[in-house]
Amino acid sequence: MDFSKLASSALKSITKIGKYTYTEPLPDGEFFYQKEAQAEYFTAGFGKAVMLPDDIKTKKYYIAGYGENNPAKGVIDPQYAHALWLDDNAGNGGHLFVSLDIVGLLNKDVNSLKNALGEFSEKTNCRSITIMSTHNHAGIDTMGIWGKLPHTGKSRKFMTILFNAVITAAGAAYRDRREGKLYHGTIEVPDMQEDIRTPVVYSKTLTRLRFVPNDGSREIYFLNFASHSESLQGCNSLVSADFPCYLREKIRNETGAETIYGVGAIGGMISMEIDDEDKLRKENRLLESTRNIGYKLADYALSIDNEKVLNPRISFIKQEFYVPVENPVLTIACQIGLLNADAYTVPYSDERVLKSELNYYEIDDLGILMIPCELFPELAYGGYLSEEESAEGLSPDINPTPLVEIADNKELLIFGLANDELGYVLPPNDFMLNTDTPYLDRAIDRFGRRHYEETNSMGPETAAIIADNFTKIINTVNTAKSVK
Repeated sequence: MDFSKLASSALKSITKIGKYTYTEPLPDGEFFYQKEAQAEYFTAGFGKAVMLPDDIKTKKYYIAGYGENNPAKGVIDPQYAHALWLDDNAGNGGHLFVSLDIVGLLNKDVNSLKNALGEFSEKTNCRSITIMSTHNHAGIDTMGIWGKLPHTGKSRKFMTILFNAVITAAGAAYRDRREGKLYHGTIEVPDMQEDIRTPVVYSKTLTRLRFVPNDGSREIYFLNFASHSESLQGCNSLVSADFPCYLREKIRNETGAETIYGVGAIGGMISMEIDDEDKLRKENRLLESTRNIGYKLADYALSIDNEKVLNPRISFIKQEFYVPVENPVLTIACQIGLLNADAYTVPYSDERVLKSELNYYEIDDLGILMIPCELFPELAYGGYLSEEESAEGLSPDINPTPLVEIADNKELLIFGLANDELGYVLPPNDFMLNTDTPYLDRAIDRFGRRHYEETNSMGPETAAIIADNFTKIINTVNTAKSVK
């Protein structure tokens, strides 16, 4: 996304990598710990609802994810809201997980959506709600920055459709609930992803949570995989859910199971590899390629054979935090109403910050972190560039401890774009801005590498803030577990 039309070259660079202090810090989250299973089975349910305007052919709706001002010219397949209700039957209520076929949803809209689900939460005794995005680059703009700038691309009508679809899907998931067993399995996918920015670090693991009802009825899959949903590419002007549509379709056709899908740590940038992309584009065969990608990933999901059963106990914690908006272009986008976000001022400073959140779940012994961004995988798993390899010769020692090390859990399951979209979160030692037009134009480093992701980031401090707050979560979790 190019924001150069929003601001002039007079914007100053803020490149320091420093500490952050707030006189009114947010409180530590509370860990709701379910130490022992209280029932033999989980209860789970699935629901879905279409998100598609009835006037898609007569009114302008903008495709999100690539360049601005790309009005939708039709529909390949509809976008959906998918919902999973999951309860450990401990008597405390269930949890709602929602996946949307959209590019992203800001935290302010997420909170409005959760408020809209207030009646649902009260009636169902819902303990937590997580709203995820598949980071779909062929869906209608839900953030506002893909219209005809400087005007918003966000449609009030579509946002109403989205809210109603989530409410409908959530209600259907609750009504669908059945008792059964939950299985956790994984498979390595060696030949589908690409990492177009050094270092080449990403998770190749496809994770499946599979709910099997006791009555033999339809199963539910909850899948996680690290890739941008952008296989239709920037030349596309048709609404679609991209390859996750065909992933879900094949699983449903092969097994009858319904699927809720979420992405992993996809920053840096992790996408599906497309063979002969230029040829496919010229021959107008990207849809065929996208369909095949979805089907192939479905084959991997269906071939998982190392499952283990999870005991019915769910623990969770939500940790809110502030993140500085050092990117002045994003500040301007908020000020002129393109981005729906509340900026807070740090006392005794002109610094602007946004409020976001991390959510951490443990389903039996499976740790699951919900992050509000497109996280560079090396921040999750390690593998930072060395001082000699980094953009400006900075040591990896300035980078935060990788998340799996903080958790002391190499099997930590990460879902990205959960409850917010903070953009790319990069390692500080490879964070480089264009000195003439910072955050407007991408920098070119001493190796000739382009630093695009920085232009769509909050700033270089975000990685440390996420790591620090995850450390706070893990400390709280460990303290709770140590109490006898």
